[in-house]
Amino acid sequence: MTVWDIALRSVIFLIVLFAAAKLLGKKHISQLSFFEYVSGIVLGDIAGEVILGEDQYIMHGIVGIFIFTAVTYLADFLSLKSRRFREIIEGKCTVFIENGKILEDHLKKERYSVEDLAALLREKDVFNIADVEFAVLEPKGKLSVLLKKEKQPLTPKDLKIKTPNEKEPQAVIMDGQVIYEALGKTGKTLEWVNKELSKQGVSLNNVFYAQIDSYGEMTIDLYNDKTKTSSPNARPLLLAEIKKTQADLESFSLQTSNKAAKNMYAKNAEKMTSIQKRLEPFLKG
Repeated sequence: MTVWDIALRSVIFLIVLFAAAKLLGKKHISQLSFFEYVSGIVLGDIAGEVILGEDQYIMHGIVGIFIFTAVTYLADFLSLKSRRFREIIEGKCTVFIENGKILEDHLKKERYSVEDLAALLREKDVFNIADVEFAVLEPKGKLSVLLKKEKQPLTPKDLKIKTPNEKEPQAVIMDGQVIYEALGKTGKTLEWVNKELSKQGVSLNNVFYAQIDSYGEMTIDLYNDKTKTSSPNARPLLLAEIKKTQADLESFSLQTSNKAAKNMYAKNAEKMTSIQKRLEPFLKG
Protein backbone atom coordinates (compact mmCIF):
# COMPACT_ATOMS: atom_id res chain seq x y z
CA MET A 1 0.00 0.00 0.00
CA THR A 2 1.40 3.36 -1.04
CA VAL A 3 1.59 6.57 0.92
CA TRP A 4 -1.15 7.99 -1.29
CA ASP A 5 -3.44 5.08 -0.39
CA ILE A 6 -2.87 5.77 3.32
CA ALA A 7 -3.48 9.50 2.80
CA LEU A 8 -6.71 8.84 0.90
CA ARG A 9 -7.98 6.42 3.54
CA SER A 10 -7.06 8.88 6.29
CA VAL A 11 -9.08 11.65 4.65
CA ILE A 12 -12.05 9.33 4.10
CA PHE A 13 -12.13 8.13 7.69
CA LEU A 14 -11.51 11.60 9.06
CA ILE A 15 -14.72 12.64 7.30
CA VAL A 16 -16.56 9.51 8.48
CA LEU A 17 -15.46 9.95 12.12
CA PHE A 18 -16.30 13.66 12.01
CA ALA A 19 -19.81 12.80 10.77
CA ALA A 20 -20.17 10.19 13.52
CA ALA A 21 -19.04 12.68 16.18
CA LYS A 22 -21.53 15.29 14.92
CA LEU A 23 -24.31 12.70 15.05
CA LEU A 24 -23.49 11.70 18.63
CA GLY A 25 -23.52 15.30 19.89
CA LYS A 26 -21.21 17.81 21.52
CA LYS A 27 -20.32 16.08 24.76
CA HIS A 28 -16.89 16.87 26.16
CA ILE A 29 -14.64 13.87 26.83
CA SER A 30 -15.20 14.32 30.59
CA GLN A 31 -18.97 14.15 30.05
CA LEU A 32 -18.95 10.83 28.21
CA SER A 33 -20.42 7.78 29.87
CA PHE A 34 -18.28 4.64 30.15
CA PHE A 35 -20.23 3.06 27.28
CA GLU A 36 -19.68 6.12 25.06
CA TYR A 37 -15.99 6.20 25.99
CA VAL A 38 -15.54 2.54 25.01
CA SER A 39 -17.45 3.09 21.76
CA GLY A 40 -15.18 6.01 20.92
CA ILE A 41 -12.08 3.85 21.43
CA VAL A 42 -13.53 1.12 19.21
CA LEU A 43 -14.43 3.62 16.47
CA GLY A 44 -10.88 4.99 16.46
CA ASP A 45 -9.42 1.48 16.46
CA ILE A 46 -11.56 0.45 13.47
CA ALA A 47 -10.47 3.52 11.53
CA GLY A 48 -6.81 2.91 12.37
CA GLU A 49 -6.94 -0.72 11.31
CA VAL A 50 -8.52 0.06 7.95
CA ILE A 51 -6.21 3.02 7.25
CA LEU A 52 -3.00 1.08 7.88
CA GLY A 53 -4.20 -2.46 7.13
CA GLU A 54 -3.26 -3.37 3.57
CA ASP A 55 -5.76 -6.23 3.42
CA GLN A 56 -8.65 -4.26 4.91
CA TYR A 57 -11.50 -2.96 2.78
CA ILE A 58 -12.56 0.65 3.25
CA MET A 59 -16.26 -0.25 3.04
CA HIS A 60 -15.89 -2.80 5.84
CA GLY A 61 -14.49 -0.12 8.10
CA ILE A 62 -17.25 2.35 7.22
CA VAL A 63 -19.90 -0.29 7.96
CA GLY A 64 -18.26 -1.08 11.32
CA ILE A 65 -18.13 2.60 12.28
CA PHE A 66 -21.73 3.07 11.20
CA ILE A 67 -22.87 0.11 13.37
CA PHE A 68 -21.05 1.34 16.49
CA THR A 69 -22.30 4.89 15.89
CA ALA A 70 -25.87 3.66 15.51
CA VAL A 71 -25.65 1.52 18.67
CA THR A 72 -24.20 4.44 20.67
CA TYR A 73 -26.87 6.79 19.34
CA LEU A 74 -29.58 4.27 20.25
CA ALA A 75 -28.12 3.89 23.74
CA ASP A 76 -28.21 7.67 24.22
CA PHE A 77 -31.81 7.78 23.02
CA LEU A 78 -32.89 4.99 25.37
CA SER A 79 -31.05 6.68 28.24
CA LEU A 80 -33.25 9.74 27.76
CA LYS A 81 -36.39 7.62 27.75
CA SER A 82 -35.64 5.16 30.55
CA ARG A 83 -34.18 5.99 33.96
CA ARG A 84 -33.41 2.32 34.61
CA PHE A 85 -31.52 1.97 31.32
CA ARG A 86 -29.66 5.23 32.02
CA GLU A 87 -28.50 3.87 35.38
CA ILE A 88 -27.21 0.70 33.68
CA ILE A 89 -25.33 2.60 30.96
CA GLU A 90 -24.11 5.65 32.89
CA GLY A 91 -24.14 4.35 36.46
CA LYS A 92 -25.48 5.94 39.64
CA CYS A 93 -24.32 8.71 41.91
CA THR A 94 -22.34 7.59 44.95
CA VAL A 95 -22.49 9.56 48.19
CA PHE A 96 -19.04 9.98 49.78
CA ILE A 97 -19.90 12.40 52.59
CA GLU A 98 -23.29 12.68 54.26
CA ASN A 99 -24.18 14.88 57.24
CA GLY A 100 -20.47 15.70 57.54
CA LYS A 101 -19.48 12.01 57.87
CA ILE A 102 -17.28 10.14 55.38
CA LEU A 103 -18.93 6.93 54.15
CA GLU A 104 -15.98 4.55 54.02
CA ASP A 105 -17.98 1.68 52.50
CA HIS A 106 -18.97 3.84 49.56
CA LEU A 107 -15.35 4.89 49.03
CA LYS A 108 -14.27 1.24 48.95
CA LYS A 109 -17.10 0.37 46.56
CA GLU A 110 -15.84 2.92 44.04
CA ARG A 111 -12.17 2.06 44.80
CA TYR A 112 -11.40 5.55 46.12
CA SER A 113 -9.04 6.26 48.99
CA VAL A 114 -9.33 9.13 51.46
CA GLU A 115 -6.42 10.77 49.62
CA ASP A 116 -8.40 10.54 46.37
CA LEU A 117 -11.38 12.16 48.08
CA ALA A 118 -9.19 14.94 49.50
CA ALA A 119 -7.73 15.57 46.05
CA LEU A 120 -11.21 15.87 44.51
CA LEU A 121 -12.20 18.29 47.28
CA ARG A 122 -9.12 20.42 46.67
CA GLU A 123 -10.20 20.72 43.03
CA LYS A 124 -13.32 22.37 44.45
CA ASP A 125 -11.15 24.70 46.60
CA VAL A 126 -12.10 22.77 49.74
CA PHE A 127 -9.04 21.95 51.85
CA ASN A 128 -10.76 20.89 55.06
CA ILE A 129 -13.00 17.81 54.93
CA ALA A 130 -14.67 19.02 58.13
CA ASP A 131 -16.19 21.91 56.14
CA VAL A 132 -18.21 19.53 53.94
CA GLU A 133 -21.83 18.70 54.72
CA PHE A 134 -22.50 16.54 51.64
CA ALA A 135 -20.41 15.24 48.75
CA VAL A 136 -21.47 12.95 45.92
CA LEU A 137 -19.50 11.34 43.11
CA GLU A 138 -21.36 11.88 39.85
CA PRO A 139 -21.57 9.14 37.17
CA LYS A 140 -19.15 11.19 35.02
CA GLY A 141 -16.50 11.00 37.77
CA LYS A 142 -16.83 14.55 39.12
CA LEU A 143 -17.42 15.35 42.78
CA SER A 144 -20.30 17.67 43.73
CA VAL A 145 -19.84 19.34 47.11
CA LEU A 146 -22.19 21.12 49.54
CA LEU A 147 -20.42 23.03 52.30
CA LYS A 148 -21.79 23.33 55.80
CA LYS A 149 -24.03 26.37 56.23
CA GLU A 150 -21.53 28.31 58.32
CA LYS A 151 -18.79 27.67 55.74
CA GLN A 152 -20.75 28.83 52.71
CA PRO A 153 -19.81 32.24 51.28
CA LEU A 154 -22.20 35.12 51.87
CA THR A 155 -24.40 36.19 48.97
CA PRO A 156 -26.12 39.53 48.32
CA LYS A 157 -29.38 37.80 49.26
CA ASP A 158 -27.98 36.88 52.68
CA LEU A 159 -27.13 40.56 53.21
CA LYS A 160 -30.53 41.64 51.84
CA ILE A 161 -28.87 43.55 49.02
CA LYS A 162 -30.77 43.87 45.77
CA THR A 163 -28.75 43.10 42.67
CA PRO A 164 -29.74 43.49 39.02
CA ASN A 165 -30.50 40.57 36.73
CA GLU A 166 -27.45 40.06 34.55
CA LYS A 167 -27.81 39.31 30.86
CA GLU A 168 -25.25 37.71 28.58
CA PRO A 169 -22.73 40.29 27.30
CA GLN A 170 -22.81 40.55 23.53
CA ALA A 171 -19.64 40.65 21.43
CA VAL A 172 -20.49 43.40 18.93
CA ILE A 173 -17.06 43.79 17.31
CA MET A 174 -14.60 41.05 16.38
CA ASP A 175 -11.44 41.58 14.35
CA GLY A 176 -12.59 45.07 13.43
CA GLN A 177 -15.91 43.81 12.04
CA VAL A 178 -19.30 44.68 13.51
CA ILE A 179 -21.45 41.67 14.49
CA TYR A 180 -24.86 43.09 13.59
CA GLU A 181 -26.84 40.14 15.02
CA ALA A 182 -25.28 40.65 18.46
CA LEU A 183 -25.63 44.42 18.17
CA GLY A 184 -29.35 44.02 17.49
CA LYS A 185 -29.78 41.99 20.70
CA THR A 186 -28.38 44.89 22.75
CA GLY A 187 -30.83 47.41 21.31
CA LYS A 188 -27.94 49.65 20.24
CA THR A 189 -27.21 51.03 16.79
CA LEU A 190 -24.04 51.33 14.75
CA GLU A 191 -24.27 55.08 15.21
CA TRP A 192 -24.20 54.61 18.99
CA VAL A 193 -21.17 52.30 18.71
CA ASN A 194 -19.26 54.84 16.60
CA LYS A 195 -20.16 57.57 19.08
CA GLU A 196 -18.82 55.51 22.00
CA LEU A 197 -15.63 54.76 20.08
CA SER A 198 -15.12 58.43 19.25
CA LYS A 199 -15.40 59.27 22.96
CA GLN A 200 -12.32 57.12 23.52
CA GLY A 201 -10.56 58.46 20.45
CA VAL A 202 -10.43 55.20 18.50
CA SER A 203 -11.82 54.07 15.16
CA LEU A 204 -13.64 50.86 14.32
CA ASN A 205 -10.66 49.50 12.33
CA ASN A 206 -8.45 49.69 15.44
CA VAL A 207 -10.80 47.60 17.59
CA PHE A 208 -9.91 43.93 17.98
CA TYR A 209 -12.82 43.07 20.27
CA ALA A 210 -15.72 44.92 21.88
CA GLN A 211 -18.67 43.77 23.94
CA ILE A 212 -21.72 45.43 25.47
CA ASP A 213 -22.88 44.30 28.91
CA SER A 214 -26.39 44.20 30.36
CA TYR A 215 -26.01 47.80 31.57
CA GLY A 216 -25.44 49.01 28.03
CA GLU A 217 -21.76 49.78 28.59
CA MET A 218 -19.19 48.90 25.96
CA THR A 219 -15.75 47.53 26.76
CA ILE A 220 -13.17 47.50 23.98
CA ASP A 221 -9.82 45.89 23.30
CA LEU A 222 -7.54 47.37 20.65
CA TYR A 223 -5.09 45.70 18.29
CA ASN A 224 -2.36 47.87 19.81
CA ASP A 225 -2.07 46.61 23.39
CA LYS A 226 0.04 49.62 24.36
CA THR A 227 -2.82 52.03 23.68
CA LYS A 228 -4.86 52.64 26.81
CA THR A 229 -8.64 53.03 26.76
CA SER A 230 -10.86 54.45 29.46
CA SER A 231 -13.12 52.20 31.49
CA PRO A 232 -16.91 52.39 31.11
CA ASN A 233 -18.28 55.06 33.49
CA ALA A 234 -21.93 55.56 32.50
CA ARG A 235 -23.34 54.09 35.73
CA PRO A 236 -21.15 56.09 38.18
CA LEU A 237 -21.92 59.26 36.21
CA LEU A 238 -25.66 58.59 36.38
CA LEU A 239 -25.44 57.96 40.13
CA ALA A 240 -23.50 61.19 40.59
CA GLU A 241 -26.15 63.07 38.56
CA ILE A 242 -28.93 61.67 40.76
CA LYS A 243 -27.07 62.75 43.92
CA LYS A 244 -26.47 66.21 42.46
CA THR A 245 -30.15 66.59 41.57
CA GLN A 246 -31.19 65.57 45.07
CA ALA A 247 -28.76 68.04 46.63
CA ASP A 248 -29.96 70.84 44.33
CA LEU A 249 -33.59 70.23 45.29
CA GLU A 250 -32.72 70.40 48.99
CA SER A 251 -30.79 73.61 48.38
CA PHE A 252 -33.72 75.18 46.49
CA SER A 253 -36.02 74.22 49.38
CA LEU A 254 -33.83 76.04 51.86
CA GLN A 255 -33.35 79.11 49.69
CA THR A 256 -36.99 79.89 48.87
CA SER A 257 -39.38 81.63 51.24
CA ASN A 258 -42.45 80.49 49.29
CA LYS A 259 -44.13 77.81 51.38
CA ALA A 260 -45.65 75.96 48.41
CA ALA A 261 -42.34 75.95 46.50
CA LYS A 262 -40.46 74.87 49.63
CA ASN A 263 -42.79 71.89 50.10
CA MET A 264 -42.53 70.98 46.41
CA TYR A 265 -38.71 71.03 46.46
CA ALA A 266 -38.57 69.07 49.73
CA LYS A 267 -41.03 66.47 48.45
CA ASN A 268 -39.09 65.94 45.21
CA ALA A 269 -35.80 65.80 47.13
CA GLU A 270 -37.24 62.92 49.17
CA LYS A 271 -38.28 61.19 45.94
CA MET A 272 -34.76 61.54 44.56
CA THR A 273 -33.35 60.11 47.81
CA SER A 274 -35.68 57.11 47.46
CA ILE A 275 -34.66 56.65 43.82
CA GLN A 276 -30.98 56.86 44.78
CA LYS A 277 -31.35 54.14 47.43
CA ARG A 278 -33.15 51.83 45.01
CA LEU A 279 -30.70 52.33 42.14
CA GLU A 280 -27.44 52.56 44.08
CA PRO A 281 -26.81 48.76 44.09
CA PHE A 282 -27.22 48.77 40.31
CA LEU A 283 -25.17 51.86 39.56
CA LYS A 284 -22.20 51.54 41.93
CA GLY A 285 -18.90 50.65 40.29
